[in-house]
Amino acid sequence: MQSLSVLSLYLAALVAVYVLPGPDMALVMATSASRGVGAGLLTALGIAASRFLHVMMSGLGLAALMTTHPMLFSAVRWIGAGYLLWMAWKVIRSQPAAAGEPVPAESTRAAIARGFLTNLLNPKALMFCALFLPQFVSPAHGAVLPQFALLGVILVATGLCFDTAYAFAASGLARRLKGRRAMPKLQKGLLGGVFVAMAGRLIFG
Repeated sequence: MQSLSVLSLYLAALVAVYVLPGPDMALVMATSASRGVGAGLLTALGIAASRFLHVMMSGLGLAALMTTHPMLFSAVRWIGAGYLLWMAWKVIRSQPAAAGEPVPAESTRAAIARGFLTNLLNPKALMFCALFLPQFVSPAHGAVLPQFALLGVILVATGLCFDTAYAFAASGLARRLKGRRAMPKLQKGLLGGVFVAMAGRLIFG
């Protein structure tokens, strides 16, 4: 397994990555602001599961397969963009709760699935793992796949800590603004806008 110094450097690099604004942060915060901290945390849990899967896919060489087959990369990218636009359409068509009324609860499965699929269908997240993680893996430290698994656990745990903080921060801000009349429409527009922006980033980024 990797040395403590290597893992410490890896953790520091992850912290630097998660502090920067990104699509996962935006999704968790928009979900928490519009549907409550519970939905935001469940979305973060789905993202975490997808992140670990991306790490293991990188370890198995599936990311390299996408690199050598650009059509496969493009197919996943367009499927992901289509899913995000469909989610945006669902949000835009939904009826916002009136000011002062509780937001309808979202099912656990739906919240987790949204986070999981949004991250899973982003091939750029997989390519990040493929380019970033091998720098902290070496055959000299033993079998490669267990090293990827350890890096995956650290990546998921670190990301989940940050996403949890973002979820509570966004939910707290939304509660402070709750009494304003335009807030329900603003919450709906925020979540829908995040989905559209993420789709645009996949297509044009």
